[in-house]
Amino acid sequence: MKSNLRNEIKSYIVRQGMTMQEVVDLLADEYGWSDSVSNLSNKLQRESLRYTEAVQLADMLGFEIVWQKRRDK
Repeated sequence: MKSNLRNEIKSYIVRQGMTMQEVVDLLADEYGWSDSVSNLSNKLQRESLRYTEAVQLADMLGFEIVWQKRRDK
């Protein structure tokens, strides 16, 4: 399961035509994140990304996280 989450986020980065380094540089400039790719990669690997970090990451990729009520089946 862990690699699925990491791969999903990495695929969003690739689909936006960006590299991990570019994303990390933007996050460092905008939000004061570490400018280390390995830092982000390790957080994704360990699934230790905080919610605020996920929101900021989504923002850098041009997305927003939306809470939507599930449809009852």
